[in-house]
Amino acid sequence: VQLVESGGGSVQQGDSLRLSCVVSGFNLDEWAIGWFRQVPGKEREEVSCINGRDGRIYYVDSVKDRFTISTDKAENTIYLKMSSLKTEDTAVYYCAAHPPLRGRVCPPVLSRTLWGRGTQVTVSS
Repeated sequence: VQLVESGGGSVQQGDSLRLSCVVSGFNLDEWAIGWFRQVPGKEREEVSCINGRDGRIYYVDSVKDRFTISTDKAENTIYLKMSSLKTEDTAVYYCAAHPPLRGRVCPPVLSRTLWGRGTQVTVSS
């Protein structure tokens, strides 16, 4: 079982990036998958998630109308299209997966949650 992120980089404010997370070893239709981000000294934050079992989608308020999460089941890939990037979007972005829990869209942060290694996104003014 593996999650591998890519697509991060250094961009200017207002630019766009698309992050990719290729997964193996489980079915996207059966798991909750999400993008989290973390900056030094702060807790990891839920950014956007999909509950593969019921199709519900979540966005944190700060990225609504700017970020779009999607999946390509044929490619076993989850995408996060990020537009109108702001300096406060600077963080390491992680892909995560876990069997869905009742009442949640996002994977829980538990010991059995699967994580990728992360990809750095830096937005400059």
